Amino acid sequence: MPVEIKELIVKITVSDKPQSSSSETNSQEGKEVIIAACVEQVLEILSKKQER
Repeated sequence: MPVEIKELIVKITVSDKPQSSSSETNSQEGKEVIIAACVEQVLEILSKKQER
């Protein structure tokens, strides 16, 4: 007998407080890396749509 999930609840807590000055620099660099990856994926999706 298969089990059907009708509702899924996910709770997370995000804290954007830098703990020290060096982690602030790392945090900024991390954000830039994430943004660059997202932009790359969006451009890839758009190019795939244009090929169709």
